[in-house]
Amino acid sequence: MASTPDFPSKLTPHDPRVLSKTTTINGKKYHYLLSAPAPPTDGDDASQPRGTVLLIHGWPDLSFGWRYQVPFLVSLGLRVIVPDLPGFGRSDSPAELTAYSFKSVTRDLLELVESEVPGGRQQIEKEGGILVGGHDWGGAVAWRFALWFPDLTRAVFSVCTPFWAPRAGEFVPLKQKVETVLPNFRYQLQLSGPEFEAQVKGEEKIRQFLSGMYGAKGPNGERVFSTEKGCLFENLPKMGKSPLLDEQEMDYYVKEVAGNDGGSMRGGLNWYRTSQVNYEEERELLQQLEKRGKNAKDGEKIVEPPALFVLATKDAALPPAMAQGMERFFEKKLMRREVEASHWALWEQPVKVNQAIAEFLGGVLAEGDAKL
Repeated sequence: MASTPDFPSKLTPHDPRVLSKTTTINGKKYHYLLSAPAPPTDGDDASQPRGTVLLIHGWPDLSFGWRYQVPFLVSLGLRVIVPDLPGFGRSDSPAELTAYSFKSVTRDLLELVESEVPGGRQQIEKEGGILVGGHDWGGAVAWRFALWFPDLTRAVFSVCTPFWAPRAGEFVPLKQKVETVLPNFRYQLQLSGPEFEAQVKGEEKIRQFLSGMYGAKGPNGERVFSTEKGCLFENLPKMGKSPLLDEQEMDYYVKEVAGNDGGSMRGGLNWYRTSQVNYEEERELLQQLEKRGKNAKDGEKIVEPPALFVLATKDAALPPAMAQGMERFFEKKLMRREVEASHWALWEQPVKVNQAIAEFLGGVLAEGDAKL
């Protein structure tokens, strides 16, 4: 996407417009990107960004996955914080699965934002809360952030990932879900097991896999991944170049992904091993929802902040059917937009995604500005 006055150019690896920082929260090292509007030249120290955005990526991705959105959001006068989730990039990859749970990660991310925003929680409350956005697993984290911390969530948006409510009934194992209601999640059976972790490690295999995941094909149209089987290991050496990343970006991804956990993708795969941990920890969340007067049993209107969902019409892993009827979970009217894109909508349709986010945040920010 070419730079225009309305859409600044995307981030490049090691872009000077962002700071690359690390911090330790609850014993876990987090790497994150930070970008904010330039301070005014008139020396007005009282000037503050219009708000704080927390952007959360998914699998297999990094904070750099939001490269088209960060400069744009900063151009709207917002402070932007983008972490590498546990298991990814330069963040830690703990052994215990609880480190990857929605409860654990949402708490970590709240502390990260509080530590980075001058004035901490007091300033966040003054801003009306955090603007939280996510994609893929990051979308699921964003939705859960809004449930755990509704008073500290100014607004929430998700690209590709629909909302699903915490389960009030008995635990349903992943295999049972796949065989009954979510056949499009069959690939997760492979990712949650030992095979992928053993097969895809080291820079060469990771480059082949990421190229294929990001749109590359073999000479005869071979693909490296399907929602039915997961990774098609025999096709790894056949992958050409990704149409979505240039050479510099792919080099960056490979180094960052292979640099975690000794060249293994184990940490990121742990996100697919947390279903029971999340189920057990969300007993507490259901109780909190009930105390707030919410109908936690069926999930009606449990999401309180303003919300946006951007659907990708060609997403095979998170198909449009998964988002049917999700409006009932939202207390305020859910804004819905869609883009003609695969799972990588952030990169395939950056202008339309950014326009949807800007339209949504425009109303939220205008409401906040009116209160000042």
